[in-house]
Amino acid sequence: MTNGRRNYDEWSKEELIREIFALKKQKTYGLVWEREKTKEEFDLFINWEGEKTKEEFSSESKDKFPVLAEVKDKEISTEKDKPVNLLIEGDNYHSLAVLNFTHKGMVDVVYIDPPYNTGNKDFKYNDKFVDKEDGYRHSKWLSFMSKRLALAKNVLKETGVIFISIDDNEFSQLKMLCDDIFGDQSYVGTFIWRRRAPSAMANKLISSDHEYLLTYAKSDFLGFKGISKEYKAYSNPDNDPRGDWTLGDLTVGMTKDQRPNQYYVLVDPKTSREYKPNPDRVWAYIPESMKKLITEKRVVFPENGAKRPMLKRFKSELKSDVNPISTFLNPEWDVNELDIGLNSEGTKILQELLGTKKMDYPKPVSLIKALINQVDKKDALVLDFFVGSGTTSQAVLELNKEDKGDRRFIICTNNENEICTEICYPRVRNIIKGYTQKNGKKIDGLKGNLKYFKTDFVEAAPTDKNKRKLVYKCTEMLCIKENAFDKVKDAKKWKIFKNNESHLGIIFDDEYIDDFVKEVDKISGKFNVYVFSHDDSVPSKEFKKIKSRVTLKPIPETILKVYRAVFKNDI
Repeated sequence: MTNGRRNYDEWSKEELIREIFALKKQKTYGLVWEREKTKEEFDLFINWEGEKTKEEFSSESKDKFPVLAEVKDKEISTEKDKPVNLLIEGDNYHSLAVLNFTHKGMVDVVYIDPPYNTGNKDFKYNDKFVDKEDGYRHSKWLSFMSKRLALAKNVLKETGVIFISIDDNEFSQLKMLCDDIFGDQSYVGTFIWRRRAPSAMANKLISSDHEYLLTYAKSDFLGFKGISKEYKAYSNPDNDPRGDWTLGDLTVGMTKDQRPNQYYVLVDPKTSREYKPNPDRVWAYIPESMKKLITEKRVVFPENGAKRPMLKRFKSELKSDVNPISTFLNPEWDVNELDIGLNSEGTKILQELLGTKKMDYPKPVSLIKALINQVDKKDALVLDFFVGSGTTSQAVLELNKEDKGDRRFIICTNNENEICTEICYPRVRNIIKGYTQKNGKKIDGLKGNLKYFKTDFVEAAPTDKNKRKLVYKCTEMLCIKENAFDKVKDAKKWKIFKNNESHLGIIFDDEYIDDFVKEVDKISGKFNVYVFSHDDSVPSKEFKKIKSRVTLKPIPETILKVYRAVFKNDI
């Protein structure tokens, strides 16, 4: 590509044919990028039907499936009866693949702060930084983002919403990509957040001090909570049984020619005083509707004939307090009720938590809290798969502390430059357990529970041996899926876990079903049971004695179905 344009002279015949077919499939309006020239290299995947996926694979560990392995010594537990939060260390594409099995359709809020692709070594693709001179710079970023957003859409609830931080470098491309993935009808809006103070050192004609928050919903989004206000303008001086009210205009800015049926003389039925419309402002209602409002005592006629009639607007009729406005500006410059700080707030908080500056420009906690809090659900599940320093986890825990909520978070990050082990995890640990500042001041923890996982891999050659390996490796994934972490029985060939509502059973070898059934017969309550199976069936007759309490699912087939869809891009 030269100056952002394709150089077809260098293409082979096969590449040209593929490009022609790809262009034929493209929409007449939409996003087109160099997909074939910007394939992402992954450490995996081939499905067990032997059909390769479309991606490139590194030679070290190709043809593998992702699983999770718990890091036991990093577990944090301070409140036994409270929800468990998850931190997953690994490539976020691998993490999202696992979450497509464990959390499909379960996430209420996704917030991400992806690399902005500024060309200043902030975005690495296939182990190389993408600089400003890279002709495939935007295509690489779109290839990178499209796969992850498609998987993220799959874990969102139908009522869920996703917020994406971005700046001018990829805003327009990201907007079109999200329109394609989520549907343009799912576009909620774009918030504008002031991230820093203006700079006199800017090398452009405009000092850019803002970022965007693109917002998309799933299919049944319920809207935002709004911003609570006191509404001092509302009162009830005449003891109206309908409650507090305020006066509103009864005219609209239209002319007689534009709204002839709303241009008439309004008469006060008590005094017979006449009120004529202005030449450029007609009444807001046609005569029939106005007459009805007068009958309902909604029209207030003034004692002073020089004034105009007004409309009673009742507080009880408001659809919400106030919808959040689209500009998240600093309160010093704006009257926005949301008290959202700058990036400097995020830097200060991180320094206090870790005792030193370890990361540039972390997002302020106030920003993420404002976003999550707009989803009116105190038990919301929040996902951040570009988590960085861990701001989202702190936002969730602070909100829970403030309103006694039970929100949970799932945060995903790789460990490049030890960002997970040296920044993210220590931050979450300190937030939960408490810490001591440099000046010796002790800060109490917010409390909570955390389980730490790393992505691991299982060979994907279609053999029974590898299938059994996957079954043995999937214990953590099944516990996460069923939210059952308390171990009840740990036999060699089967295990039983529980949560507050039910039990989870995992049978690694179908020859040991009888032993498992005998144990379950001693335990009351419902069971979700995963049984090793070579296909999509389970030997249900062995469970006849306890069938009324048991839901059976085959493994590894339940996992493989999800992976086949993910890695064929068919989700």
